[in-house]
Amino acid sequence: MNDTPPLPDGRELTPRDIVRELDRFIIGQDRAKRSVAIALRNRWRRLQVPPGLREEIMPNNIIMIGPTGVGKTEIARRLAKLAGAPFIKVEASKFTEVGYVGRDVESIIRDLTEYAVTMVNAERRAGVNEKAKAMAEERILDILLPTPHPRQGAGFDSPADAAEDVQSEATREKLRTRLRSGAMETRSVELDVPAGMGGGPLMQVIGPMNFEEMGVNLQDIFGNLMPKKTKRRKVTIAEARVLLTNDEAGKLIDHDAAVRDALQRVENSGIVFIDEIDKIAGAKGPGPDVSREGVQRDLLPIVEGSSVSTKYGMVKTDHILFIASGAFHVAKPSDLIPEMQGRFPIRVELSSLTEDDFVKILTLPQNALIKQYAALLATEGVEVSFTEDGIREIASLATRVNEQVENIGARRLHTIMTTLLEDVLFDAPDELHEKRIRVDRGLVRSRLEGIVDNADLSRYIL
Repeated sequence: MNDTPPLPDGRELTPRDIVRELDRFIIGQDRAKRSVAIALRNRWRRLQVPPGLREEIMPNNIIMIGPTGVGKTEIARRLAKLAGAPFIKVEASKFTEVGYVGRDVESIIRDLTEYAVTMVNAERRAGVNEKAKAMAEERILDILLPTPHPRQGAGFDSPADAAEDVQSEATREKLRTRLRSGAMETRSVELDVPAGMGGGPLMQVIGPMNFEEMGVNLQDIFGNLMPKKTKRRKVTIAEARVLLTNDEAGKLIDHDAAVRDALQRVENSGIVFIDEIDKIAGAKGPGPDVSREGVQRDLLPIVEGSSVSTKYGMVKTDHILFIASGAFHVAKPSDLIPEMQGRFPIRVELSSLTEDDFVKILTLPQNALIKQYAALLATEGVEVSFTEDGIREIASLATRVNEQVENIGARRLHTIMTTLLEDVLFDAPDELHEKRIRVDRGLVRSRLEGIVDNADLSRYIL
């Protein structure tokens, strides 16, 4: 599976293409992959429909039900990356009903919009990066070799003036060659850079609802009333190149067009992943969780479709795809208020991971855990290899600990691997004489068997 080539950077992906790409990173959970693949393809299908009907086609939001660590968040995150869509992950338990201290649910859409604007600006900056680099280079040359003041008087330059110009241009070209070769990266120059607004304390004394949450940008309000402050800084040429390139790229892109593009992306392809939705289900009546049902009621207009005010303008949420997830150990999806249940018509149950799944997770994905640890230790000159029986033993122990202590899914593999390689990770830079480590069943058992067999130790260590 890890030999599957990545898909081309296209947006017209079929459901099979989407599942195939998700398979490169996530083991199992085929039903969930099929559901999100259909949901993503439906976004593309809707945009091909005539405009009159297009606005009437609503996304089929999804609830993923399953224990922690089985891939719920990873599926949503990879899906958004695959689609090139604005994506945000939020924890339902962090929000409170309007009137309580805490974040209100509309901040989800404001954060999503902020991310989309940043994403579009980054794309547009990449498109003008080469031109911005060339312009930044000219500015650095101007600092290193200031242009002479214009000569007074009309007429023609004297032979001495012409010779001086030729000499200056030759010197500039020599400096350009040295700049491009990297020979001057550590040399210091002075730059005027924008000073920070320093408005943090002001925003905190206003009250629970700060300017950001009201969609108001102080910079936009006062930017034209007060001159922009700059400060003189001494930086290396390497740093100056980055600062000046960013500055020139910012001048080359149309920020208003970027914001319009970002708002369209949010409204037509945005994805919101609401984790721990089961934590706001169930509780009724007075008590510490009194606002749970209120959070659902506040979420409902956003999921149904409403307009949210952001500092970039109004954002309609009608066609944003919402994917919710939860373990639902205590509460059930039916404990959500009926209106919320109706807005999440697709329900997918993710299965607990087996020992065979753990073996695949350790070996098959493009970012498999043993590949990560091998790459980390390779930076210290240590070569780590894992035998098949060693990998199987790690998977077996992870399964046992999940059954005995608490089922945290694939996250258990991280605790197992860290404990297994703790000495190597600690000693690698200094006292590790053996630069080739072979992790087989014997090594895994000698390091972990005693901890796994002792219930108290495994509870605290693994």
